[in-house]
Amino acid sequence: MIHRFFYSFYYAYRGIVYVFRHELNFRLQLLTGIVVVLFGWFVGLRRSEWAVVLWLIFLVLILELLNSALEKFVDILRPRLSGQVEIVKDMMAGMVLLASLAAFCIGSIIFYPYVVELFW
Repeated sequence: MIHRFFYSFYYAYRGIVYVFRHELNFRLQLLTGIVVVLFGWFVGLRRSEWAVVLWLIFLVLILELLNSALEKFVDILRPRLSGQVEIVKDMMAGMVLLASLAAFCIGSIIFYPYVVELFW
C-alpha cells in the first residue's frame, strides 16, 4: 500500500516532466513564475501577498497541465469527433488565458507599490 503511494508521486513527477519537455507554454509559464518569485523575494513581499502570488502561479501551471492532458485525450478522439475537438481545445486554451490574465492583473496590483518605490 505504501509502495503504491510513493509510486503515485513518481507518476505525477513523470507527467509534469513530460509536459515540461513537450509544451512550450508550460515552460514559459514556469519561467515567468520563477521570475515573479525572485522579484517578490527581492522586493520583500508580505506573507499575505506571497500566499496570493504563489496561488496564482500554481493555478496557471495546474490549468496548463489540465489543458495539456485534455488536449492529448481529445486527440485520441479526433477521427470521430473532429469538429467538436477543435472547439474543446479552444475553450481549454481560453481557460488558461483567462487564468493568466487574472494572475497578471492581480499580480500588477500586488507589485505596483513595490515597483513605484523601487523606481521613483
